[in-house]
Amino acid sequence: MTSDTPEQQEQDKRRQADQAFDAIENMIATLELRPGTPVVESELITRIALGRTPTREALMRLVAHGLIVQLPRRGLMVSDIQVAEQFDLLDARRPLERLIACCSARRATPAQRQALLDCAARMAEAAQRQDLEAYMRVDQVLDRVNHAACRNRFAAGAVMPMIIQCRRFWYAYRHLGDVAIGARCHQRLAEAIAGGDGAAAAQASDALIDALREFAQQVIA
Repeated sequence: MTSDTPEQQEQDKRRQADQAFDAIENMIATLELRPGTPVVESELITRIALGRTPTREALMRLVAHGLIVQLPRRGLMVSDIQVAEQFDLLDARRPLERLIACCSARRATPAQRQALLDCAARMAEAAQRQDLEAYMRVDQVLDRVNHAACRNRFAAGAVMPMIIQCRRFWYAYRHLGDVAIGARCHQRLAEAIAGGDGAAAAQASDALIDALREFAQQVIA
């Protein structure tokens, strides 16, 4: 039996770190880890069962994204939801999402195009069942496929913290929203990217941000 190559070992490490990041991000986005909650590394290692190194790397990424803050003499803590900044966040997110959508429409592989369609269909099914946890898990997967498909790591890296903040904001005030609207927006986006239509993908991206702005307006009004 041959051992894994250094490249394979590095890929496994990155995969585990991504899995740890997704697991902890989902806990924060769904308020399983609420704003102001202390983050205890040993507890997270036990809960997500991915080991110390992937968990620690995920926590460092979440600190960089602003979902977790590091306080002097108090350690790590889940950051607060900044309601008043939501419109500024969406204004910054819009051009990045449009760029990513256009790039994905041009650059996605056939497998990625199909994966986006599959994710959108699963989001629609989850919305119909009012299964918010499933909806958000698939939303997370769709974003990851879209970011890989666009092949622009700078745009994907810049937008990811904004997406996580928006996801948490939506979940915190979900009683004011309609998950079916989000599912339809993601369906339009997936179909445009799958069809290779950059202009339609940009319009669908803008429609998603418009829907998020309308939701934020309901929350802040």
